[in-house]
Amino acid sequence: MKKLKLSHVQIIALGFLILIAVGTVLLCLPFSTASGERAGLGISFFTAVSAATVTGFTLRDTVTFWSDFGHVVILLLFQVGGLGVMTIATMFFMLIRRRVGLRQREVMVESLNSTHVGGIMRLLKQLLLITAFAEAAGALLLAVRFVPVFGFGRGLWYGLFHSVSAFCNAGFDLMGTMGNCGSLSAFSDDWYVNIILMMLIILGGLGFLVLSDIYQKGFRFRMFSLQSKIVLTSSAVFIVGGAVLFWIFESNGVQAGMSGGEKLLTSLFASVTSRNAGFITTDASALSSGGRLLLMLLMFVGGSPGSASGGVKTTTIVVILSHAFCRIRRERSVSIFGRRIEDDAVNKAVAIVCINLVLIFTGSFIVCALQPEMALDRVLFEMVSALGTAGISTGLVRELTSASQWVVMVLMFLGRLGSVSFGIALLEKRMSPPVRYPIERITIG
Repeated sequence: MKKLKLSHVQIIALGFLILIAVGTVLLCLPFSTASGERAGLGISFFTAVSAATVTGFTLRDTVTFWSDFGHVVILLLFQVGGLGVMTIATMFFMLIRRRVGLRQREVMVESLNSTHVGGIMRLLKQLLLITAFAEAAGALLLAVRFVPVFGFGRGLWYGLFHSVSAFCNAGFDLMGTMGNCGSLSAFSDDWYVNIILMMLIILGGLGFLVLSDIYQKGFRFRMFSLQSKIVLTSSAVFIVGGAVLFWIFESNGVQAGMSGGEKLLTSLFASVTSRNAGFITTDASALSSGGRLLLMLLMFVGGSPGSASGGVKTTTIVVILSHAFCRIRRERSVSIFGRRIEDDAVNKAVAIVCINLVLIFTGSFIVCALQPEMALDRVLFEMVSALGTAGISTGLVRELTSASQWVVMVLMFLGRLGSVSFGIALLEKRMSPPVRYPIERITIG
């Protein structure tokens, strides 16, 4: 009997499925809920998928429905899901002093979106060190503000929970109905809390390769790799540009009545969180058409490769735009920061954007067919948020039927694993077909 050998991507996909299954079982336990009654399988499964894929969608209020044990399970799910199942497994092997073989290292390369096996263990150690430092520092800094509000023990726990959630770009919060629209709206004018959370979200969304580059070379931009230069530059452009546009669209909308400083803060926070995290300090359901379209664009872009965030990734957008400009100027190759981009990277970027658009519209078509009473703009918003693992919701996700929720869960899973990676996991072939078909020209555009 031939032994089944899974590919690297298939192993990663299986790891996430096992994580979701374990999380579902734990959340189904009676002591996982605040009431002591068993949560339904559907609610437990949806929450486990949302946490493991670091999305942040919830069918029930996290702080009131789940117990402290349930909160710990959710935190562990998005911590493991954010770092990657294979990262945690490799760390476990290191702790028990078990040798990590070449195949495990190759899977780690795929999991972290690295380019070579050499130095992958050193990269992993740096990743764990950076993660531990960032989350611990964020927890202590947030506790300074949360302890006076929630008490010492609860304030420390809230600081840790929201620090991990922010760094892993998970979007889960324990604020309940505080504020006018829940989530972090109660702290919409708190510069201290907002800046700490934004820093954690940005760090978690840069990607582990970029963080390692910064860790090794400091802030000497010229010495960074091409990927780090693209990620840092594009992230700055998206953050600043998103904040400016959000202020323009919502100054007389959800920001009406706010001071200039609060408008600036909420605009910056919306720009940062929509690409990565899923926290919100304004009412997403009350956004203008322009504001909602802007957030959809930012959620579609997402974070950067090798990070916990979803979306098509910043490098993908930069490569596609550069390719378009090069074609307009009739240049034969794409070059960025004095370096030429290989054709395979351009082709992959185009494939990622096309596949993600197909998934978004397919999911929207299915939900609209299942629930025709739903407004199209709200459905599209939720589908983009699910595939981008952003987790920002207008409230529609809680109005969906079980069948529609399955569509959302599939998109969350694909968004975390990567749509192209998932296609490879299902359709990967061991050998390329030996036949090459003849070329025939067609008209494009």
